[in-house]
Amino acid sequence: MADQQTATQDLADFVADLRYGDIPDEVITGIKLLFVDWLGSALAGANTGPAEMYRDFAAHMGPKSGPCLDFSGGPDTSAFFAAMINAAASHVVEQDDLHNSSVLHPATVVFSALVAAAQDHKVSGQDFLTAAVAGYEAGIRVGEFLGRSHYVHFHTTATTGTIAAAAAVANLLGLDRAQTLHTFGTAGTKAAGLWEFLVDAADSKQIHTASAASSGLFAAYSAKAGITGAKQILEGKHGMAAAMSTDSDVSKLNDRLGTRWAAIETSYKWHASCRHTHPAADALLAVFAETGIDPADITAITAHVHQGAIDVLGPVTQPTTIHQAKFCMASVLGLIAEHRMAGLGEFDAHALTDPNVRRFEKIVTMELDADIDAAYPAQWIGRVTVQTRDGKQHSARVVEPKGDPGNPLSSDEILTKARDLSRYGGNEPEQRVDQWIDNIMTLENRPDFAPVFTRK
Repeated sequence: MADQQTATQDLADFVADLRYGDIPDEVITGIKLLFVDWLGSALAGANTGPAEMYRDFAAHMGPKSGPCLDFSGGPDTSAFFAAMINAAASHVVEQDDLHNSSVLHPATVVFSALVAAAQDHKVSGQDFLTAAVAGYEAGIRVGEFLGRSHYVHFHTTATTGTIAAAAAVANLLGLDRAQTLHTFGTAGTKAAGLWEFLVDAADSKQIHTASAASSGLFAAYSAKAGITGAKQILEGKHGMAAAMSTDSDVSKLNDRLGTRWAAIETSYKWHASCRHTHPAADALLAVFAETGIDPADITAITAHVHQGAIDVLGPVTQPTTIHQAKFCMASVLGLIAEHRMAGLGEFDAHALTDPNVRRFEKIVTMELDADIDAAYPAQWIGRVTVQTRDGKQHSARVVEPKGDPGNPLSSDEILTKARDLSRYGGNEPEQRVDQWIDNIMTLENRPDFAPVFTRK
């Protein structure tokens, strides 16, 4: 008797069968802009500790040279090590994209793995774009399938991100349906990443993305070599959902495949901080816009939040590193109050050293809001209540933070953001970055992906 078709097989079949002509033009345009946004984050993270660590690790453990670009400025290397380095670099400054309902950062894992694989094999620009869409579509659905309970302990970009990277590379390599299913099986058994690092200000978040991208690439390469994987790694009795979730919904895995394009539901990050801080940050900006109050007169701020924000941000009340400050609601709202921005420059210059910002650690609290929590993760609503010395109370509510599909960044804002991030990293000349961006935006016309990121 033939095996019954499963939701995992449906998703693997979609990934294996997806071709460029199946994808609407608006999705192609969207995935190119998401690619540009990823490039900015990868270049911004060039000289950070995690990128340098992986660069040194690759120099010691990897080949002396290879066909794949290290965007952090190291020598070209193998696809495996390039995926690892670039995924760490592109996640460290907290400016990479996020998909709301899956709570997944797709770009850092999908593009890091995919660029490496594309430079390792001769593929066209259309092949690349198709594979990127496949990775987003698969990863987002797996994140939604695992549900809210998964995110309490597991960093979705580490776990689901491994599947997303694997799906993208499987499509790029032209794996068939059976091979793609094996790719999922291997990727799922390697998927891991826990939130405990936030308590210690550890650097594990970049290890999560480095592992997800390189493990996803490994899974697809291993399937191409004939290595088999579990056929029901997602919904099986001993699969990811059984081990990592209490509210999984198998119907999410094959939800409207080929008609709902989840990639273009993805949000861009405006503030350089954990996405859970953005709704409250935008709400506080609205308070200042409406009232013009002096931040020195603020005596208390309550951020009304969903439970996921409390789970992730709650452990961080007195940050000791800049990266930890990006996961502290008080730090972010302090920067917004004092500087009206929570960008990379504001974090570097003020988050840990400005007493006016740090005083917000004592006056900012988070409070669970039942309505906001009920809307999450489909919507990330922000609401703040601000108390001032004169006894007055001010509040504002934001339904869609800046960067959400309903409150989008313009194409110009996305391109400007990428260029600004590149300048922050400081490794690449502006003329070269401009050329790389132009190459991405015309990628569908390129028969060969290899020259897209040439340094010549």
